[in-house]
Amino acid sequence: MNPSLTKTVICDWYGISRQAHNQMKLRRLRRALLEALVLSRILEIRQELPKVGVRKLHHLLQDFYQEHGISMGRDRLFALLRAHGLLVRIKRKPTRTTFPGGVRSENLLVSVTISGPNQVWVADITYIATEEGYLYLALVTDLYSRKIMGWDLSNSLSLEGALRAMQRAMAHAGGKVQGLIHHSDHGVQYTSREYLAMLQQTGVRPSMGAVGNAYDNAVAERVNGILKLEFLLDQRFPDAATAYRAVADAIRLYNTRRPHLSLDYATPAEVYARGLQQTAAQPAIAEPDQKEPSQSRGEGGVCLRLAKPLTGSSFLIQSAQAGCATAPHLFLW
Repeated sequence: MNPSLTKTVICDWYGISRQAHNQMKLRRLRRALLEALVLSRILEIRQELPKVGVRKLHHLLQDFYQEHGISMGRDRLFALLRAHGLLVRIKRKPTRTTFPGGVRSENLLVSVTISGPNQVWVADITYIATEEGYLYLALVTDLYSRKIMGWDLSNSLSLEGALRAMQRAMAHAGGKVQGLIHHSDHGVQYTSREYLAMLQQTGVRPSMGAVGNAYDNAVAERVNGILKLEFLLDQRFPDAATAYRAVADAIRLYNTRRPHLSLDYATPAEVYARGLQQTAAQPAIAEPDQKEPSQSRGEGGVCLRLAKPLTGSSFLIQSAQAGCATAPHLFLW
């Protein structure tokens, strides 16, 4: 290297001062250190939420940004994750778990107004793959808060798994389900005489979407997808016991840790707890508005009108399992 080419000479050649060059190097170094700090925090978050997306990550990082004096927008975070290969890739492997039964129920969601939790629950069944064969996860979700109220994992698509999931959901709600709407597809589990008799005995009203229309039970389908794609339940587990532990952990994190865009970045457990306080003195189900009929999305489409906006919350809540009289168990037969 030519000894006459000093840093000062090179800076003069490019029309900048040596001080400006040094300041630029310091800015780049500081930027690299802050990005490394953010990446380390992202890896910590993804220990619990393995496939959480950029928008939710940006929301979860706000306190961390403020604590460390970091100014980073969503686009810069997106670019940072892309540069390090940390963007989430979605893969889908549809498997049929629904076989229609002969009973048909009216779609009660077309004109209902939902103003709080425990007014409408949606139910569905999805599969979990293991080296020993398929397991089937039955879920019951509160439509207002998106909280999973009850679940059951078994190695059969028979009726009992769906029954147990619903019974645990009712136990979690303290048995206060009179007038509640139970919405599902036309699977044989939900159209069986035993299941419908249980709903009738507890004062729960059955509701079903159109046959073959997944959009009529879109929230339940979405919950299935979140558990599989974001909490890695789409992998093949070595055995049933490992799968059960993974499902239990995924549902706990889904209820208490994962922010939902549809809930203004609150968690389902937060919205459910706040909704119970807000609707304690209100009727369980609001009557349909006769003067202004709701607009449905096609024949049998779902049109839900929230009486109050769903906004975020920062108050302390109990875990999703608190107050649940019957803990879920794995049944193999």
